[in-house]
Amino acid sequence: MTAHANDSSWLGAIMDWTVSLMDVVGAPGAGIAIALENLFPPLPSEVVLPMAGLAASRGSFTLFEALAWTTAGSVVGAFLLYAIGAWFGVERLRRIASVVPLLHPEDIDRTVDWFVKHGGKAVFFGRMIPIFRSLISIPAGVTRMPLWRFGLLTTAGSLIWNTIFVMAGFLLGEAWPMVEPYADALQYAVIAAVVIGVAWFVWARTRTLVATARDRRSGAGEDEDDRELAPTRAD
Repeated sequence: MTAHANDSSWLGAIMDWTVSLMDVVGAPGAGIAIALENLFPPLPSEVVLPMAGLAASRGSFTLFEALAWTTAGSVVGAFLLYAIGAWFGVERLRRIASVVPLLHPEDIDRTVDWFVKHGGKAVFFGRMIPIFRSLISIPAGVTRMPLWRFGLLTTAGSLIWNTIFVMAGFLLGEAWPMVEPYADALQYAVIAAVVIGVAWFVWARTRTLVATARDRRSGAGEDEDDRELAPTRAD
């Protein structure tokens, strides 16, 4: 099996590496590639998964094996990120937030409260959103979501996402790259939303800090004026 991509591009290199891995170890190679994709989000699952489907269509392994191993790889990678989140924990993140510019420990508290209320939906649907499909496992670990619940939601969400792209490779064969523009558009939309969200947070927090500093200076000036106007005690 060969990858049809410009070998000089990073995407072509990833495709060639994925193909080589599956040629050597079979379907488990697809699982290894997806586990690494979870740990390193720049690795595109939208490329790795169709390659597994294409290999299955050529008889390298069965379609069931492709789906089973890629989903297992997703779950393993997610649990590794969960462990990182659990290691950090809430208190450690609060200490970090207390020394990072523009962040406050209360930001961590609000995020944790939100995740405790909506974490189940976030983990399930997050597995089908580029970038977030990896990152969503970290707050799950921070809040110590029950392992059985995290594993079930991660498996369900990953199976849906993986099935879409593995089946694209299996059914479309060599024409599977036609799904890439749609996956790319979704990824760019997510990146744009993240950039806009971060920019808004920085703007809002900076504006608040400037207003607070202005109020403090104004208050200090009023105190000085009051002291100057206060009558002096007669001897």
